[in-house]
Amino acid sequence: MLCLEGEGMTERDYYEILGVDKNASETDIKRAYRKLAKKYHPDANPGDKEAEQKFKEINEAYEVLSDPQKREKYDQFGHAAFSNGAAGAGGFDGFGGFSGFGGFGMDDIFDMFDIFGSRSRRSSSQPTKGENIRMSMELSFHEAAFGTSKELQINVWDTCDTCGGSRVKKGSHPETCKKCGGTGQVRYTQTTFLGTVSRVQTCDNCHGEGIIIKDPCPACNGKGKVRKTKTIQVDIPAGIDHGQSIRIQGKGEPGERGGPNGDLLITVYIREHPIFERRGNDVYCEIPITFVQAALGGELVVPTLDGNVQYTIKEGTQTGTVFRLRGKGIPHLGNPKIRGDQYVEVKVEVPTKLNEAQKKILQEFANISGEEIYQQRKGFFKKVKDAFGDAFGN
Repeated sequence: MLCLEGEGMTERDYYEILGVDKNASETDIKRAYRKLAKKYHPDANPGDKEAEQKFKEINEAYEVLSDPQKREKYDQFGHAAFSNGAAGAGGFDGFGGFSGFGGFGMDDIFDMFDIFGSRSRRSSSQPTKGENIRMSMELSFHEAAFGTSKELQINVWDTCDTCGGSRVKKGSHPETCKKCGGTGQVRYTQTTFLGTVSRVQTCDNCHGEGIIIKDPCPACNGKGKVRKTKTIQVDIPAGIDHGQSIRIQGKGEPGERGGPNGDLLITVYIREHPIFERRGNDVYCEIPITFVQAALGGELVVPTLDGNVQYTIKEGTQTGTVFRLRGKGIPHLGNPKIRGDQYVEVKVEVPTKLNEAQKKILQEFANISGEEIYQQRKGFFKKVKDAFGDAFGN
């Protein structure tokens, strides 16, 4: 459409400003406005006068096109419809803002605060907690079961001995930032379509610290801290498991601006044991026995975490038999007086090399036990036949 001129200046078409067609829907207009408002908002373009002017134009165009009545008048009469205060209530106030919201609801208002980041932010001059340090430690099976104490070396930032953490060269002093007066924050007042908005930003001169250091400490380069290797004593609790972590408060990196130290997090890895396997708080192991021990029974020497113990097995013990030793497992984490159990599975070993005398004895045993073995074999194949039919026989 043709733009009307006023006082020697050409007023831009509102549809052109928002980059939408004259037949654009309300949704299209709102979407275009949000996109452009975010792009040219003064917060995103500090000190850019051109962006500020475009932002005002965008607000003015949206104020008219978002209101059905004003849009109808604009489509009919152009900018002349709002000359001499014709915009009415909710129109452009002449100071880069708006006296009303022109159909812009409260939800939209809060959305815009989120878009522009105008909500208050935590000042960088406030104390902050130091970073946590993460390390790993390898333990033996026994150390993890009953706990231990170990020395651990960590490399952390620590207060500079030369400047005592002041960050300045000896004989010098930090200066108070003149821009923020030592607060680390600067307040800006700005006129937007919502009216006058006051916001606080981190001072860009001192970066939120409130001080300016002109003569930094040469030992720490003005950081106030240096890297040091420290040795600390770490107490490992009984019952800790593979992959679990220990937190030692206050042993991490130092905080900023007087904030507390971070923590030291130590992840525990447990070496495999040649005999024992851990399952929760229980311990499992296998013990080989001879077929003579299995047949006749007798005393076994069973290894445990507390040392060897005696255990009597019965006559005719079969391979795979499992027996339990109560209270011989892993202590419970946090309550070492309570322990799991140990489960022992016996494995009958069949000799692979026999001399003639041994073979002769076994053959005699087989002859003597022939009828019994035959009956056992016959009973087994009868069960197979009953289960699978005539395809199997003896």
